[in-house]
Parts: sequence; structure tokens; C-alpha cells
Amino acid sequence: MAEEFILELKGITKIFPGVKALDDVHFQLKKGEIHALMGENGAGKSTFIKVITGVHRPDGGEIFINGTKVELKGPKDGQSHGIAAIYQHVTAYPHLSVTENIFMGHEKVKRGFIDWKEMHQDAQALLAQLNADFKSTDEMGSLSVAQQQMVEIAKALSSNAKIIIMDEPTASLTKNESENLYRITEKLRDEGASIIFISHRFEDMYRLASRVTVFRDSKYIGTYDVDKISNHDLITAMVGREITDMFPKPEIKFGEEVLRVENLCREGYFKNVSFNVRAGEILGLTGLVGARRTEVIQTIYGVEKPNSGKIFLEGKEVRIRKPQDAIKHGIGLLTEDRSNLGLIQSWGIGRNITLTEIEEYGNKFFTNDKAERAAAKELAESVDTKAVSLFDKVSTLSGGNQQKIAVAKILASDLKVLIMDEPTKGIDVGAKAEIYDIMGQLAQRGYAIIMISSEMPEILGLSDRIVVMCEGKVTGELSREEATQELILEFAMAKSLKEAEKERGA
Repeated sequence: MAEEFILELKGITKIFPGVKALDDVHFQLKKGEIHALMGENGAGKSTFIKVITGVHRPDGGEIFINGTKVELKGPKDGQSHGIAAIYQHVTAYPHLSVTENIFMGHEKVKRGFIDWKEMHQDAQALLAQLNADFKSTDEMGSLSVAQQQMVEIAKALSSNAKIIIMDEPTASLTKNESENLYRITEKLRDEGASIIFISHRFEDMYRLASRVTVFRDSKYIGTYDVDKISNHDLITAMVGREITDMFPKPEIKFGEEVLRVENLCREGYFKNVSFNVRAGEILGLTGLVGARRTEVIQTIYGVEKPNSGKIFLEGKEVRIRKPQDAIKHGIGLLTEDRSNLGLIQSWGIGRNITLTEIEEYGNKFFTNDKAERAAAKELAESVDTKAVSLFDKVSTLSGGNQQKIAVAKILASDLKVLIMDEPTKGIDVGAKAEIYDIMGQLAQRGYAIIMISSEMPEILGLSDRIVVMCEGKVTGELSREEATQELILEFAMAKSLKEAEKERGA
């Protein structure tokens, strides 16, 4: 009966240009239940949250709250029905007080003026309810991630939320902080709240949830009782799909070792990370949310400084304190967020490509435009960019062509190692295949490539070796021949699985 569910979604579909983000999805949340939602990166969980909260309107399907069909036309509709979301990356106003953050958008007013006294009192009462160790008058920016999440929970309670969605809330927390969040979540459940808890961590699910729903490839796979499903069956539900032949990587005889990392540590982020990559090899670096893959790469590239560990290039130890040092040593980085970090959208294609090597074409008084354009043209053609002119603004290009320009830009430097962070993020299937082909060609030319990817088919299809991380540690290394989706996911959840077994046996 629909009446037993505080929230029910039937046949929800959401389509973006060229992408079906949700495909006939079903979900049922009982009153007073903590319900886990699991799935690989890209399974549709984030879009699902936005449909429930009213951020996205579904293109098909029905939503019921307390058995009554509703239409959520915007976030205010979601809030009016008692729905609140707490995201992994807290959206806060760092220079405002905790009170102002809690009551933002629904301030208490008395005789036409904001009633600060009542708001501070109510905020402090909410914080006391959560056993918070900070005050309502504290500045939001002075709080830790865990404390900021408590503010978000207080904000949800201040709006009388009955359905609370927690999106990867433990991903950035320490063990003690996670334990405190568990206690708060259980208390909310005991007081009548219904909670959707999204996590990649098995110990979260076993500690909190009575049921778990799995999404895969934007589809609903099933809902299971937590105490009746095994780790193996749950992993199989999350990954079970065929990999299409999109990866035309040629057979390559690898050269000598180019880059080696030994026991690299950055306090609070990762510990004792070691791996190597050879000329002509594509090394896949993968893991789930919170694995700290990008943080490792940023440290190798000099964006952040390690606390300890060594980096070797062609057998010699090097010190990399800033990105310019990395480039000088022959390491290039294709960033995950090319629109904000990799390319200048308002500039032309040619100048974007040659930007890092502009000194090669002149000095502060004079630039050899002809030589610069010739170099840019050659590099653009090497990655098969579809553009009318080198003067075309990058902002006019498709996502796939922007990614090609970003690749051409790093190739302008004299490099030995290419680090590619989510190289096909946000581009369509056809453009992905072209990027894969370019990566294969670069490997043939002798580049050592480190590819970070959250897409399982990409990792399995392109990588010669795969290094798997979980919560800041390398938990496994697999050859191309032995790698499977199930094995990679087991390594990616290695720490979680161990904790989960402890939790289950307790």
C-alpha cells in the first residue's frame, strides 16, 4: 500500500540533451526508516536527489508523499513538503554566522524586522539537540567540514524537514566524526525523520540502514534487506554490465620506467601511496568518492606539498614544489575541470594551445605570431580538432573539442608523463571514442600516461595496469588481464568491506 510510504517514486525518467540520466526509476521510503542508496559513480544518484528536492523536474513518472501524488516544480515545493538535502560539499556562506546560515531564506521576523534574538536562541537549541561543540554566533568559515554538516542538519530541522537526504556525508570525515554523524542520524530516525543515506561505504550501510536500493546505469536495479544481502551480491548488483568495444588501444611494447612514486604522504588526505608508470603505458588510477585520487595527482604535479615520500623521474629523485617544476621535469596535467582551470574560454584556440609555452615565440616586447600560429595549428591537427579557425573562441566549441584543445595545450610542452584527470567527463559518446583514440596514439608515441577515471568501462578498456585507492590508500593493483569490475570494486571498497564485516559481526 502506498500509504505506508512517506515517499514513493514510480517510473521516474529524466532526460538531458543526449543523456538519459534516470530511466524508469522506482523508490520507496518508509516512515522512520534509514534507507541506503548505492551505485557506482554515474549511476544516477545525484540526478535522483535533484528530482526529489525539486531542483529537476522529471520528464516522466510520478511522485507521492504520504500517499498523495505531488508535483515538485522547484526547490521551494520540495521544502514545503518537508524535504531537505545535505550534500557532501556543503553550500555555505563562510563569512556569515551559523545562525544566518541555518535560517537563510526563512528568517524569523517580528514587526517587520529580523528577530535576531529569537533566531540565535532557536539556532543554539538546534545545535544543542545535535550535541554541537560550537556556538550559533560562530562564523561558518571557522568550522570544520563535520561541523558545517551539523549546521546543514540543523538547517533541515529548522524547516521541519521530515524527509532528509544525506549525500556521501562521511566521505570527508574522520572515523570519530563519522561515528558522531551515525549517532545524530539514528537520533533523527528515532524522532520520526525518514532518511535517504547515499554512500559508497559498506560500513555506513550496515551501521545505519534497514534497506538498500541499488541504481546502475541510470536504472533501478533492486531494493534489498540489508541483513539478507551479501557483499558479493550487492557488488554484483552495482556493476553487472557488459563493456562495449569502444577502446581501440593498440598493442604497445612498453619502454623503461618513467615515473615512480614511493610512499607519498599528505597528512589528512593520503598515506604511503606508491606506484610507477612506463613509457607507452596507460596506468589507470581509480576509486570511489573520497578515495583521494585527485589529491595524489595534485601533489605529484606540485599543486600541493607532500609531508613525506619520494618522486622519481627516469630513475632520478626530483623535488616538485610547484606546477612549473612539474612541467620543467616533463609532467603535464589535464585537469578535471577544464572550463575553469585548463582553458581560458574567452580566448582563441591558438593562444590557449600555446599559452604555457608563449615565451618560445618571443619576449615581452615582441611575439612571433607566425611561428606561434604554425605550432598551434600542428598541435590542433594532431588531436583532430574540428574548428574553422585558430581564432575561434574556446567557448564556442563542443565539450569534446574543448577537451581536445586541452590535450593539445599540454602537448605544447616537452613532456614525458601525461596525467589525465577524468579525460572524458562531460562529453558525448562519439567524442569519448575520439579521446580514447588520441590516448592510444599518445601511448604509441612513448608518453607515460596516468588516467584518473570514475567510469568502469573506461578504466577496464584503456588501462594496461590499474591502481585502486580507497580512502587515501592504495588497496590493490591489477594487470589488464586479471582486472574485472567486481574485483576493482572490491578493492575500491576494501576498507569499507573490512569495517562492514566488523560491524556485521558486532
